[in-house]
Amino acid sequence: MQKENQKPSFEFMALMAALMSIVALSIDTLLPAIPNIGETINSFDPTENQKLITMIFLGLGLGQLFFGPLSDSYGRKPVVYLGMVVFAIASFICLWAPNLEWMIVGRILQGIGLSVARSIAISIIRDTYSGDLMARVMSFVTAFFILVPVVAPSIGKIILDVSNWQAIFYVQLVCTLLVGLWFWRRQPETLKPEYKIPFTRHVFIDGLKEFMRYKETVAFTLASGFITGAFLVYLSASQHIFEDLYGLKDSFPYIFAGLSISIGVSTFSNGTLVLRYGMWKLSYMALLAFCAVALLFVLLFWQTGNPSVLVLIVFLFLQFFCLGFMWGNFRSIAMQPIGHIAGIGAAINGFISTVIAIPIATFIGSYVEDEVLPLFLGLAICGLISVAIFWMAKRSRKLATAK
Repeated sequence: MQKENQKPSFEFMALMAALMSIVALSIDTLLPAIPNIGETINSFDPTENQKLITMIFLGLGLGQLFFGPLSDSYGRKPVVYLGMVVFAIASFICLWAPNLEWMIVGRILQGIGLSVARSIAISIIRDTYSGDLMARVMSFVTAFFILVPVVAPSIGKIILDVSNWQAIFYVQLVCTLLVGLWFWRRQPETLKPEYKIPFTRHVFIDGLKEFMRYKETVAFTLASGFITGAFLVYLSASQHIFEDLYGLKDSFPYIFAGLSISIGVSTFSNGTLVLRYGMWKLSYMALLAFCAVALLFVLLFWQTGNPSVLVLIVFLFLQFFCLGFMWGNFRSIAMQPIGHIAGIGAAINGFISTVIAIPIATFIGSYVEDEVLPLFLGLAICGLISVAIFWMAKRSRKLATAK
């Protein structure tokens, strides 16, 4: 197992964040353009157009199953380049799509290509760090990564003001090329030859069997899926909520940015606190707070209609502040026991959590038509399920320690 616990450099964290940020850029710059794309491809149902956001996550989950094992066999860097080529091809499919169905195909393929950036960045971090130090690095990387959702919708709106929605895809392609060049020039290969796993048709099955041996890994993969699914409802429905339900089309990018900042602040705070309190304690307290905020909203606004936009923003801000203490820690806890299969482990972790998240987001999102209550009800239910999973994982860990 590779454990090179040297002090992380700023450039390393910035490069990993940039690699992961390609994903956020491809999702969030498109948010203001969804109505424009819908007009072009003759799709006018807001709930159907949400699939332009949710379906890219399907690709993110599927792609990892292929690229993860490849990265364990041939190294991290070649696989990153392959994923970027797939992303470029998919982007042109989106640009030439004549209808919603073809646009969704393109978005799924975009997700498959982008899955490399997300999973390989995590694998590289796991190759280099372990334990709470890994969680610290993951938190700082995620904090940088959060800066992209803060500005991405505004970037998308600016591009729309001066050009058209197609220009957004070209900007995404240019940014991906620049990050790829940076990665090629500055990031060394982290998978040492002695840790490479021969690529066979059994590599995924063998990796899955090894993955399932670790209860903590399985538990926090499931919890990540429920929490990600709850957040994905907001991400896919945010444009409909603020532009259609609240009539804030011009303000939407700034509201989205402000809420993203709350995740960034808590994620950065997690990076400074995790070495003192540990990733288990911080993420558990944040999860309990996450459930409490969602349940409070449901109790206050059950059958009362939508609250004022200010009240809505306050509740969402609190929910997302809790998320910053969960995402990185959940992933770090899940990855901790499986550093010896970091590539396939990250792939399975990402795939399972995504497979859980997408149906949740699609189901709950279908109810977010005239009210935001279904959003918070979904957040509460997903949070409570995650609390149960967390509690069982903690109990299992205590029993194992006692033995």
